[in-house]
Amino acid sequence: MSTVDDPEIQEVAAFIQAADPAGTRFARVFRETIDQLYDGQRTGRYRWDQLLKTEKTHCGTLVEINLQREFQFDDGKTMDFLINEVEVDCKYSQTHGSWMIPPEAIGHLCLLTWAEDSSDPKWSVGLVRVTNEILTLGGNRDRKRSISKAGRESIYWLWDHHPFPGNVLLESDQSVVAQIFQPKSGTERINRLFRLIQERIISRNVVATVNQGKDYMKRVRGNGGARTFLKTEGILILGQFQSHVKVAHALGLPEPKDGDSISVRVVPANGPGPGIANIAGKFWRKAHPTDPVVQAPDLPVK
Repeated sequence: MSTVDDPEIQEVAAFIQAADPAGTRFARVFRETIDQLYDGQRTGRYRWDQLLKTEKTHCGTLVEINLQREFQFDDGKTMDFLINEVEVDCKYSQTHGSWMIPPEAIGHLCLLTWAEDSSDPKWSVGLVRVTNEILTLGGNRDRKRSISKAGRESIYWLWDHHPFPGNVLLESDQSVVAQIFQPKSGTERINRLFRLIQERIISRNVVATVNQGKDYMKRVRGNGGARTFLKTEGILILGQFQSHVKVAHALGLPEPKDGDSISVRVVPANGPGPGIANIAGKFWRKAHPTDPVVQAPDLPVK
């Protein structure tokens, strides 16, 4: 039976895609699972190669747990999940195509997952009916076998090499990131983060990773945080408040969502127009490198 003709694959695929039409929930699970492994608030880690081998191995377990929490899949009787009354095993691989399939999964469906955190992060989710015909002949000591090259043609991809939210620390020049992490003071590291990485969304997790301590979001706000320190350098730090989102939109910046922040240096503008924001009755635009430094305006608090 082909993948297209397998009614259970079609039922499970339809159920998943109805629950997550654009794949945003899967993308969020992969981002949050990898960040959970980095544990940046305590360790300052933000790259896959900084993890221990045992931590990397644990990623598959966390993906399975977090997917079940996100989608409220029922426990399977023989496999990991029961999705739309179909038994489904969940498998994760650090390498696309290298899923290891246990003998007890033969005859059942497998939800195949993969994610790679890099400067161009991608993830994949597919379904396959496990049969002896799609597996390699040799196995490991646990009798697990991988899917053969020909067998991979049987995978029904819900999403393949789909982008997921990136890690700005990975995407930035690593010499800049090294400057950010150089100070011992969490306050100065946060100041450098928003000074050196501008016009890019900075997630709450990145702030926690750079700060490496409690109350990390306090170091972003006014009243002694980075918003206060960088104001004299002409730098605004916009957050999730609706008034801040409107300013970001007016300036042509990515719009921060829940927990996000974004910084930008601004200078006064002559009047309204494209790329101009009205802040407290005065007009401001993004600064050019040659523009003199002018103290940034106070932002609305909501």
